[in-house]
Amino acid sequence: MELALSVCLGIGLAAACGFRVFVPLLGVSLAALAGHVQLADGMAWMGTWPAFTCFMTATVLEVGAYYIPWIDNLLDSISTPTAVVAGTIAMGSVVTDMSPLMRWTLALIAGGGTAGLIQTATVAIRGTSTATTAGTANWLIATLELLASTGATIISLLLPFLAAAAVVLMMICAWMYLLRRLFGNKPRPTVGSNTPTSAM
Repeated sequence: MELALSVCLGIGLAAACGFRVFVPLLGVSLAALAGHVQLADGMAWMGTWPAFTCFMTATVLEVGAYYIPWIDNLLDSISTPTAVVAGTIAMGSVVTDMSPLMRWTLALIAGGGTAGLIQTATVAIRGTSTATTAGTANWLIATLELLASTGATIISLLLPFLAAAAVVLMMICAWMYLLRRLFGNKPRPTVGSNTPTSAM
């Protein structure tokens, strides 16, 4: 039960990394300092005040940067691999009672994969917003992403099983959106368009 709980917690935190990289890491650090979360072997450094200070500074800078026009799109170009790394770390830091090899393999596949998928979907949404509104609506998307990351982090820490169920739903929605972006907007060939015109 403890293992299942920690895995669900890790998946929820990884999903939160897909919206904002440092918010979940800050949440883990704060929860560890408060004694609410037990960190895995080798990850005790995340529950220290220096780490909390670093995560807090990085969070403030990241959140602020997404409200600067065009800088948000520049961040998107590097945030996907960063989100994968953060999702892997977030999950690997809270999964206990597992060998290091299994823990980090699971963290990379489930944690990094979840964060990467959600981050890819948010990049696509921001790209659509930039193309259709010239970036004027990006502040709204940035706010929703911040709320989603904060909410996912809090729910993961308090209700891990509920968070994991919500992540499954988010991943399904993300897949559907990305598939629609890739295949749903292609023009359909007109019936009879290849029929040769009769000579007059």
